Amino acid sequence: MFQLGNPEIKKAKSSMQSPYRVMIVDDSAVIRGFLARWLKEEGDIEVVASVSNGVYALREFEKCKPEVVILDIEMPEMDGMTALPKLIALDPDVKVIMASTLTLRNANISMQALAKGAADYIPKPESTRHAGDKEAFQRDLISKIKILGANRRRKTGDTAPQTDQSIQAKPSSKVQVKESNGLYRGAAVKLRPHRPGLIPKVLAIGSSTGGPQALFSVFEKLKGRLSLPIFITQHMPATFTAILAEHLAKISGMNCAEAIDGEKVENNRIYLAPGDWHMTVVKDGSEAKIKLNQNPPENYCRPAVDPMLRSLDQVYGGRILTVILTGMGHDGKKGCEQIASSGGYVIAQDEESSVVWGMPGAVATSGLSNAVLPLNNIPAAVENALTGRPS
Repeated sequence: MFQLGNPEIKKAKSSMQSPYRVMIVDDSAVIRGFLARWLKEEGDIEVVASVSNGVYALREFEKCKPEVVILDIEMPEMDGMTALPKLIALDPDVKVIMASTLTLRNANISMQALAKGAADYIPKPESTRHAGDKEAFQRDLISKIKILGANRRRKTGDTAPQTDQSIQAKPSSKVQVKESNGLYRGAAVKLRPHRPGLIPKVLAIGSSTGGPQALFSVFEKLKGRLSLPIFITQHMPATFTAILAEHLAKISGMNCAEAIDGEKVENNRIYLAPGDWHMTVVKDGSEAKIKLNQNPPENYCRPAVDPMLRSLDQVYGGRILTVILTGMGHDGKKGCEQIASSGGYVIAQDEESSVVWGMPGAVATSGLSNAVLPLNNIPAAVENALTGRPS
């Protein structure tokens, strides 16, 4: 599973006085029914509308003013992909979660939806009768609603802190950081000076919520500029990681595919952790090879970023450039501790440009990053670091 649900998120109550306003859009009355029942059990979530297609969603939108929309893909009269840009046009800050059955076609459509402004996606359980699938889906959906809702309120001015657009290395200050719902809102950034002379041999990227959009942006700007091995762990289910790899291959112009157990690490190749598998790298004589495993989830995730970074540190030491992009939770923080200890270079996405400032926030506020940058500035910083000119 790509995100197995953090019990701390379910326990946490919103710091806002009013509940998050949610609209459900699905042509199945059964799906709408159990979603509404689940969400109404949460004291800080209010279902303000439940409709059967995009036409009705647009009619109800202005009246209900939802903050989060759960949008099905396949519906009569107006499907989810048609409704998506129309909903965003009504409110550019609305957070849309695409919900679909786990098929290759729907995974591909979900990737397209993310590129067109959807905030996140969630695969529907294959059967609502299977308790494990249903509970995991429920936990994931509630987590996404609360974190995306909190992020929307911050960005619309309710609690948004003032942050610099670009923060470069300066002396660290001792700050006690407390995570709230996976968000490090308003916490002070602490940066680590870079030890010059270590040119990275590999690039490692970790991401979660909002990650696909961020990855598309980064690799579009770096197209034709990278030739070293690249390792990516994005929290996603298996069907989705295969589609993500296809999209990244087209955008980057590089060979990108789900990593295969035992394959040799080579230049000009992007290795993407397959859904439900941790991706690591091991030394085999003079060669580095991919090693996949299904060890227990870490940080409630499989694949997880931390095991990837730990293994890369063992093989490459300080010759690693690590980028932590948008995502909930703190996966990647412990791995970055090892990368930083070995002298590697770490870049974290800044709060303002992140869909969720959880993973990058954990790194940025712990003194592990050398730079904290807006998404648009990360490609240039990557290129500079790889040529021995870190910003």
